[in-house]
Amino acid sequence: MQLFFREFGQGKPLIVLHGLFGMSDNWLTVGKKLGEHYHLFLLDLRNHGQSPHSDEFNYTVMAEDVEEFIQTQGVERPVVLGHSLGGKVGMELALNFETPVERLIVVDIAPRAYHHSHFKYFLETLLSLNLSQMKNRIEIDQWLSKKIPQPAIRQFLLKNLKRNEQNRFEWKINLKAVYQNLEHILGPVTSNNSFDEPVLFLRGEKSDYITEEDVSTIKRLFPLARIHTIKGATHWVHADAPQELIKEVREFLSA
Repeated sequence: MQLFFREFGQGKPLIVLHGLFGMSDNWLTVGKKLGEHYHLFLLDLRNHGQSPHSDEFNYTVMAEDVEEFIQTQGVERPVVLGHSLGGKVGMELALNFETPVERLIVVDIAPRAYHHSHFKYFLETLLSLNLSQMKNRIEIDQWLSKKIPQPAIRQFLLKNLKRNEQNRFEWKINLKAVYQNLEHILGPVTSNNSFDEPVLFLRGEKSDYITEEDVSTIKRLFPLARIHTIKGATHWVHADAPQELIKEVREFLSA
């Protein structure tokens, strides 16, 4: 599968993978800053953004997509940075594929399984929305506000809206495929291997996605892993503390 990507900057190749419901756009601000020092590739994972849709949606096929991208683009020993869903794709790639990854940066996700019911709720809410009856984004936002009262979450989800050639609203994200495969996406990344290159785990201080109980699993799979907490940040570290994230990434890659 040929993934959509954005490319800028020069230097050491750095591939950025977004989270669930996200896309490469979410990382443009941070990416452009990192592009002052590295050769950035911001990817849209399958079923997200402008990349193709598929009924298959799990970490193996997503890592295969990234491996194909690396080979097709001739990228040599990239650093892979992934947030949430993208972090697990990066872990899968580093642990279970032969493509050489120089270093790995994982933003606010652990290799374990998760049981966050809000993902299922968001998907069911968006699937129940009849876009054909909506005239504009304001109407859609008003409808969603009855089920998702948090404005920031609604705006994040609504970034997935687009108008098709008939000027009708449709979703960029493949909601049906994501919903049908949610069990795979919430599952763990497993391997009999270890990734013996440097790895940086960045977690938000106000997030519970990486706990102290996760450290032993992280260290088993990634013996050289370092875990750093970014003060004041929630799960969306790149949105809450972009400068701190950029600083940590640069220090990690220059060490």
